[in-house]
Amino acid sequence: MSSAVLNSPSVERVRDALARSGIESSIVELPGAARTAKAAADYLGCEVGQIANSLVFRAGADPILVMSSGAKRVDVARLAATLGGPVEKADADFVRRHTGFAIGGVPPVGHGLKRAYVEKSLAAHRELWAAAGHPHTVFRLTYDELLRITGGAEAELS
Repeated sequence: MSSAVLNSPSVERVRDALARSGIESSIVELPGAARTAKAAADYLGCEVGQIANSLVFRAGADPILVMSSGAKRVDVARLAATLGGPVEKADADFVRRHTGFAIGGVPPVGHGLKRAYVEKSLAAHRELWAAAGHPHTVFRLTYDELLRITGGAEAELS
């Protein structure tokens, strides 16, 4: 494994945020980029539904974090109804500008996004895996920990 990836500034930022949140989980470097939930699940030997995708949407100029199951697709109309207004998937520049992370490595912590939603279907799994600041890194956590560290509202968005 590459110490350069595990010691990169973005992964360090996640490690620090996890420590501040009281999450004691090691950051794991995958043998290749996990730009999809399927790729991450294959590397980890887990179900695709255990991958907690960090998706960023935009409601006007405001970023919205949605933690979604890798086995589900976010229904943008349902998210818009939850928010009470129009919403769209954010592009890579918007995501980087508002989180400081590249798509594929956006973690549930360490970015300062204030509005978050967590897909209820993730609760079906005892353990989840989320991105840790780089497309090659993930960390393990529980649904309750995910809710706590994101400050997210539970929602049915798929």
